[in-house]
Amino acid sequence: MQQVDDALCDLLKQAEATTALVIDKGGFLIAHQGDSRRFDLTTIAALASGAYMANQTIANLIHENNFDSVYQQGETFSMFVLCIDENCLLVVIFAARLGVGIVKYFATPAARKIAVQIQRAHDRDPEAGFDLSELNVADTESLFRKKRN
Repeated sequence: MQQVDDALCDLLKQAEATTALVIDKGGFLIAHQGDSRRFDLTTIAALASGAYMANQTIANLIHENNFDSVYQQGETFSMFVLCIDENCLLVVIFAARLGVGIVKYFATPAARKIAVQIQRAHDRDPEAGFDLSELNVADTESLFRKKRN
């Protein structure tokens, strides 16, 4: 979990973004860094997931295999959502004065780093799944803890 948090913190510094979230495609918040007082992160996670999944449906309707990101431009804040892997998304909230290009530039390697960590957690027990609705968001350490041999 520390490496996921580190990747999010690095992304925030490099892109000068406000908040970064890792969510699952069902809309559950897995991790976040940055300013969490200003935003309702639980609701943003659910709605960002919905926006991304709607975007995927549009991609299918125009015979596109995949749109891997969604960009929402606002007057004060903007949001960029990028696919991490088959189950998770990276959400970056940033000041609207910043260009989405710089956010995308730094979000792409951050998403790859996070995907590696998620895969490592999965590889520890490939047969075990987990239901994010039962996940204690305040304490996700057990999910990413190394198994003792």
